[in-house]
Amino acid sequence: MLLPLAHHITESSCQLCSLINTCNGFYCDYFSPNSNGKPTMWTEAWTGWFTAFGGPVPHRPVEDMAFAVARFVQKGGSFVNYYMYHGGTNFDRTAGGPFIATSYDYDAPIDEYGLIRQPKWGHLRGLHKAIKQAEPALVSGDPTVQRIGNYEKAYVFKSSAGACAAFLSNYHTSAAARVVYNGRRYDLPAWSISILPDCKTAVFNTATVKEPSAPAKMNPAGGLAWQSYSEDTNALDSSAFTKDGLVEQLSMTWDKSDYLWYTTYVNIDSSEQFLKSGQWPQLTINSAGHSVQVFVNGQSFGVAYGGYNNPKLTYSKPVKMWQGSNKISILSSAMGLPNQGTHYEAWNVGVLGPVTLSGLNQGKRDLSNQKWTYQIGLKGESLGVNSVSGSSSVEWGSATGAQPLTWHKAYFAAPAGSAPVALDMGSMGKGQIWVNGNNAGRYWSYRASGSCGACSYAGTFSEAKCQTNCGDISQRWYHVPRSWLKPSGNLLVVLEEFGGDLSGVTLMTRTT
Repeated sequence: MLLPLAHHITESSCQLCSLINTCNGFYCDYFSPNSNGKPTMWTEAWTGWFTAFGGPVPHRPVEDMAFAVARFVQKGGSFVNYYMYHGGTNFDRTAGGPFIATSYDYDAPIDEYGLIRQPKWGHLRGLHKAIKQAEPALVSGDPTVQRIGNYEKAYVFKSSAGACAAFLSNYHTSAAARVVYNGRRYDLPAWSISILPDCKTAVFNTATVKEPSAPAKMNPAGGLAWQSYSEDTNALDSSAFTKDGLVEQLSMTWDKSDYLWYTTYVNIDSSEQFLKSGQWPQLTINSAGHSVQVFVNGQSFGVAYGGYNNPKLTYSKPVKMWQGSNKISILSSAMGLPNQGTHYEAWNVGVLGPVTLSGLNQGKRDLSNQKWTYQIGLKGESLGVNSVSGSSSVEWGSATGAQPLTWHKAYFAAPAGSAPVALDMGSMGKGQIWVNGNNAGRYWSYRASGSCGACSYAGTFSEAKCQTNCGDISQRWYHVPRSWLKPSGNLLVVLEEFGGDLSGVTLMTRTT
């Protein structure tokens, strides 16, 4: 896909002018091709925006979406491609970002489950029916523009065969207008365009939504009986390797796993005062992101994580240590790879330090440059416990939902009917989901911070304008395609990193 070339480049000075440049964005009526002989193409008309873990859920009002498309067409736009028209799901570990959620629904006219989203789908269908009616005039050439008010204009297309189509626009963000065109009166709501395929009859207005709203519903379809298998957080296997100092994560894992263990040892002398006072030393870890869990001598000492706008993080907590050798294990988790911008090679992930231990007799000890042992991935990953065949390679016990770094499995029958299927993961922490060996993606009950409130369709839209879920979980439900399921005996495996409440995990169906 080609991005727009700078407007000042002329055909004689542009080596790429044999190519067709295009526009991507919320609005593209400002865009012009790099030469007059090329079509004006909008390759990504953004119907919404993606959701990030820890961020609100964005929505784009259909009135503004229709207004943007009509603006583009009335100025001579010849091609519109919606992004997204059908929402999607970032299955497996394909979500970019980092921190982009598994759901890529994008507030699209057809949601990620394949269900029509009303009124967005129906209103855009009406828009394109009106544009189709105006087609004989639209293909005739450029429009003439008439000013019919302070904020109002008429874009008029006429063909040599007598076809005529007009777009009557009102750019005011709060006031409706009554205009006169061709001797007739027309009422234009604020921030709207009326389409007159015959230059007489207004068959469609972008701000007048006639389709009824039909919100989707999530319906419980059954609970689950669980078994669990816990990772050994105090063991290294034969694949582990040792290096001096801290290393960047992706240069080690090559994205074969989200996880990299950083392990080092600290010797505590019997003279250390904290052994008597009980004032445990403070472990401080600086990481380029995206999430860390800390274990000392196999005991969990909590987590820290970044966010979409700032993936870097600092962990700083007291940790219990004893006399002699102490093992510090840090599990670093990556949450997607960069998917926009430049110099991807400069985007770092993992524990890059410094890592320090303070509260010792000597004050602070820097652990960054000592020997560290590394292990790529988790034992459960190497054993394939997420797969149908590999799940029998370990001994599963009774459910232990609250324990960190634990695998859980359950068997279930496909919900009756044909409605799309999802999992409610709102009671869990962070991890990944597999169904019959298929990775349904990363989950994370990360609560959204941001600005949510009233939303007006009128006025220039941006991804931060119309948001919901502030204070709630960014993504609660996770799509399980029906094509993955058999009537009964379906294997669900969940890797839980932080610990959660398994009793809240529920099969769901989605209906409108």
